[in-house]
Amino acid sequence: MDPSEIRERIVRFRILIIGRANAGKTTILQKVCNTRENPDIYNSAGEKINPAVLTASRERGLHDIENEMVFQNNPGFVFHDSRGFEAGGVSEFNKVKAFIADRSKERDIKKRLHVIWYCIPMDEASRSFTAGEVKFFSQCDTGSIPVMVLFTKFDAFYDIEFAQLRRGGTPWKDAKEQAPKLAEESFANGPQLKFLKDVRRPPKCHVCLPNMDSDDADCQPLMERTAGTLDDEVLMQLFVSTQQTNLELCMKYAVER
Repeated sequence: MDPSEIRERIVRFRILIIGRANAGKTTILQKVCNTRENPDIYNSAGEKINPAVLTASRERGLHDIENEMVFQNNPGFVFHDSRGFEAGGVSEFNKVKAFIADRSKERDIKKRLHVIWYCIPMDEASRSFTAGEVKFFSQCDTGSIPVMVLFTKFDAFYDIEFAQLRRGGTPWKDAKEQAPKLAEESFANGPQLKFLKDVRRPPKCHVCLPNMDSDDADCQPLMERTAGTLDDEVLMQLFVSTQQTNLELCMKYAVER
C-alpha cells in the first residue's frame, strides 16, 4: 500500500507515553516532532481543550489519559500521556490498564494504540523501578501493542563514570571521552536490564536516551527501535511516513523493503 494511502486510511500513528514526574516525556515528544512548542490537546470527542482548563485540572490532581496531544509541527503523531502511578496509586494504574485493554481490542486501526513508550529516568539516586512500574511490568497485559522502555536522562550515568575516572587520575579530556562507553558497559550488566529480563511481562526492547534536552539531541536510536518493534507492515509504513525530517530512517526502511 502506498504511504499516502496509509496516511489517508489511518491518519496518525498513536503512542501512549507513560512515566513518573520529571521523566523527560515532554522533551522527548518535542524532539521527536522537531519542535519547541507545546502540543494542542483534544478531548475524546475531538474538541480542542483550553490550556487554562487543563492547568486547573492538573492542580486538582485530575488527568485524562483519553486526551490526545498533537504537535502542529508533526501532526502525523497523536500521543496519549499517563503521569505514571506514584501520583494516582491503584486508581491510576487501573485507568491505564483499562485504557490499554480497550485500545488493544479496538477494531478501528485509527483508534488503536500502536506502541507504548515507558519512560524511566536515570538521574535519580536509586535508579530503580518504583512499585508502580514493577506492577505494570508484572500485571499489565498490553496484548499485541509493543512496549518499549525509554531510559531517559541517561547522561547521568556518564557523570558517574566521569567522576570515577577523574578520581582515578584520568585527565579531564580523556575522562570525558571514555565516560559514555564505560557507562553503557556498566548499564548492560546492571540491575535495570536484569529486572526487565526476569519480569513477567517484559518490554519488547529498550533504548537509552542521553542529553535529550540539548539542541543536537539524537532521536535516531528511538526511531529505529520503535520501527523495529512493529510487526505490522502497514503500521511500519505509517510510522516511517511520519518521519518528516528523518531521511536516514526513511532510506533505511526503503532499502530493507
